[in-house]
Amino acid sequence: MKLKLSKALPVAAAQAGISVASAYRIEHDPRLPSDKKGRRERRRPDPLVDIFEAEVVPLLQAAPGIRAVAIFDELRRRHPEFARGVRRTLERRVRAWRALNGQDREVIFRQVHEAGRMGLSDFTEMGDLGVTVAGMLLDHRLYHFRLVCSGFEHAHVILGGESYVALAEGLQNALWALGGAPREHRSDSLSAAFRNLDADARADLTSRYNALCTHYLMEPTRNNRGVAHENGSIESSHGHLKSAVHDALLLRGGVEFADIVAYRRFIDEIVSRKNARNGKRIDAERALLQPLPRERTCDYEETFVHVTSSGGFTLRKVFYTVPSRLIGHRLRVRLYDDRLELLLGATLLITLERGRGGANGKHGHVVDYHHVIHALRRKPMALLSLVYRDQLFPREAYRRTFEFLRTELADRAACKMMVALLSLAHDRACEAQLALVLADDLDNGRLPDINALLLRFAPDPARLPDVLVHLAPLSSYDVLVDSGVEVAA
Repeated sequence: MKLKLSKALPVAAAQAGISVASAYRIEHDPRLPSDKKGRRERRRPDPLVDIFEAEVVPLLQAAPGIRAVAIFDELRRRHPEFARGVRRTLERRVRAWRALNGQDREVIFRQVHEAGRMGLSDFTEMGDLGVTVAGMLLDHRLYHFRLVCSGFEHAHVILGGESYVALAEGLQNALWALGGAPREHRSDSLSAAFRNLDADARADLTSRYNALCTHYLMEPTRNNRGVAHENGSIESSHGHLKSAVHDALLLRGGVEFADIVAYRRFIDEIVSRKNARNGKRIDAERALLQPLPRERTCDYEETFVHVTSSGGFTLRKVFYTVPSRLIGHRLRVRLYDDRLELLLGATLLITLERGRGGANGKHGHVVDYHHVIHALRRKPMALLSLVYRDQLFPREAYRRTFEFLRTELADRAACKMMVALLSLAHDRACEAQLALVLADDLDNGRLPDINALLLRFAPDPARLPDVLVHLAPLSSYDVLVDSGVEVAA
């Protein structure tokens, strides 16, 4: 256009690199090709012309949160002739109406994260991964800790529900693995931990949580209930962690683990690899963290139980057996997420696996046959109707053997034989080996031969062997004295 002002049109077109025909066309109509296109008109009748303003808009005004698909279903109910293919048109029309006339929506304010300031804690469900331990499906959660700035993460396998004990243990493990503490600790409202607690218990739990944060000089804060995005720095990380665990299980080629220790080691390895990728940022933030106290603080709940004549105690709908010598004693119990520590005064006596009550409210049992086998020897028929009989058998082979004995023998003989087998496993420390023999007998339909088993797993530790000691005469030591003198000379 500038060249045309001073030169002829063919010359200007040549210098601009366009054809003469294009130059004449532009001079006649300088609009862009896109501006010359006519507005696209509707090619078919509007299916919502009589419905949208009369019926859809009132629904949107009365219930702003209603979904477009719900409106579509309602229109189909009111107008059976309404075509199914109109759903997408309705959704676009509703979206456009809400953009022009809808309510104000919540705004997410992006934050600047200061190094060393905030750490986040939360729990995430892991049951959908199908992890099994010793052949049993592991219903568990992960306690997840994350530093907002550097992305440091720590995960701890939780066998029970969300609780103060799980939070305290997981948080302290994370801080000691990190080597420092942030100035602020944020969690959700901890509603799962407070569930089914009375007012006094809730106040006690709150004071313990505040004391935990004070011990590490952290300010305890919580996000508003039901507002998950306020914990977004860890909520989004949940999905990444679960995806990493899922991928690692696929690469591993199976979801079966020998014990819970092996599974926890597996989780620790995954989290360690994630932290290694952010190593420089983590090291930079670690230098700005608060120093840790000299020692950890309490990460358990404490209560007292009385050992009854049943050889155990009941705690939170779970019956635990203990050595019978403790009957009548009052024990101090420290409850962790996965174990119980029993103390008599200040003396640690025994550590038990923590049990959980059934989902239907039934009581659970944590039974060790070593604790009661001496009493069963005197009362073998007690095994027949024992409340925790199925939990008494240490392995599946023992349970199947008792069922087989009951089909082949009278109840008294079956109970006596089963108690003898348990006594053999207890006295000779051959529980695993005996289980293999019993499984082989079951596969071949044979009854156990207790006499043959006693010989097979001999000797009896109650029978001491005769040891003959030959004493050397004292004169034989003179040789050593003489040789020592010659060497000195």
